[in-house]
Amino acid sequence: MGEVVETDIPARLDGLPWSRWHWFVVVALGVTWILDGLEVTLAGSISGVLQKSEALSLTDAQIGMSATFYLAGNVFGALLFGFLTDRLGRKKLFSLTLLVYLIGTALTASSWNFVSYGAFRFITGSGIGGEYAAINSAIDELIPARIRGRIDITINATYWIGAAVGAAGTYVLLNPVFIPIAAGWRAVFLLGALLGTIILIFRHWVPESPRWLTIHGRKQDADAIIKGIEEKIGAHKPQPNSPLKKLTIRVRTHTPLNEIWDTVFHRHRNRSCLGFVLMIAQAFFFNAIFFTYSLVLVRFYKVAPEATALYLIPFAFGNVLGPLILGPLFDKVGRKPMIVLTYAGAGIFLAITGALFQAGLLNAQTQTVAWIAIFFVASCAASSAYLTTSEIFPLEIRGLALALFYATGTLCGGMIAPTIFGMLIQTGSRAALFVGYLIAALLMISAAIAELFLGVKAERRSLEEVASPLSASEK
Repeated sequence: MGEVVETDIPARLDGLPWSRWHWFVVVALGVTWILDGLEVTLAGSISGVLQKSEALSLTDAQIGMSATFYLAGNVFGALLFGFLTDRLGRKKLFSLTLLVYLIGTALTASSWNFVSYGAFRFITGSGIGGEYAAINSAIDELIPARIRGRIDITINATYWIGAAVGAAGTYVLLNPVFIPIAAGWRAVFLLGALLGTIILIFRHWVPESPRWLTIHGRKQDADAIIKGIEEKIGAHKPQPNSPLKKLTIRVRTHTPLNEIWDTVFHRHRNRSCLGFVLMIAQAFFFNAIFFTYSLVLVRFYKVAPEATALYLIPFAFGNVLGPLILGPLFDKVGRKPMIVLTYAGAGIFLAITGALFQAGLLNAQTQTVAWIAIFFVASCAASSAYLTTSEIFPLEIRGLALALFYATGTLCGGMIAPTIFGMLIQTGSRAALFVGYLIAALLMISAAIAELFLGVKAERRSLEEVASPLSASEK
């Protein structure tokens, strides 16, 4: 049995005033979602270029397979690095996963055929998938409890900033007027590598999670980090007889697999069901519409393929604006009411829009306005899935639990939804596509119902109150 220690570090972290140091952590770690949005948009935008002889001469099937390689990398990276982030620490993994992404996207720029391109996309996806588990864990454990919800919701929504940047960047880099085709598509991926290199440097100054250090027997290191943070931001040091709530834990070096299994599938079975439902519903909903966004515009509204990027920018803006405005309510009003409202609202709005689409009452512009309104709400719902799965499980398995839900959502939403909707769009039938929209809407409404019955009160509560550490001890 490990040593029993008493610590007030969680209470001290939650009691810190918001500061420039917190902004630094948010920017240095939260860029993950921008990178993912950038990667997905870049890959989608250059698909036509990669078919040209000046590039890689890829076929339609190979383009589709390369997207599958990227998503498979997401799943592999999430599971592998999610497990390692709980065992080896947050800092080591959020540095390693970014390095994997950086290497993968730089290698992609040097691809010479389909096999090399697919392999490098897998590596890139592995880095991004691993980032989700490591970064969400680190951010939640460093951000004060009273504003954890709005910070997580907003950070996850920055995926769409990356999407907008990717759309604008490809407009220049893939324009032969500015850069030859043979070099332009490679420059697109080097753009991501450049951004990753800059962020990797900044992450050097982000500390390890003091919560993780304490549980793994490095209490002195944890105390030194929290003391340094308090001194840096000018926070008052706790007095010897401080009323701060203290936690008694039994130090451990790792968590056995059988305990992980028991915690996820037995002890916290209801929470696991909630996590799976929320993640699968939002992934199917988002990927069903986003990955077929341009196809709908081209097929049903006769928008020129090269003009579809112009419709993406306002769409992305709505996805960012929603969390900025509604995010604070996840802390003030509460997790359960806001998750129920955003999931149900997104589902209902999509069903109504689908009916208008089937009736032929929309054009390219009004369809885009409708999507902006839907995802103003749905973006908050999707972000809340990551927030929920990150904070409702014990610290010892937080990274792996999030990875499991993310991987499941990616498999169901990332691989199944685009295929189904691509087939529906190919029929050219508005009625068939309307059925697909109804399925996505019902999934979101079902998730809202699951949250209503299984949701956990986590607003303004310490992570240790939401989910007691497995190592908690009564002495």
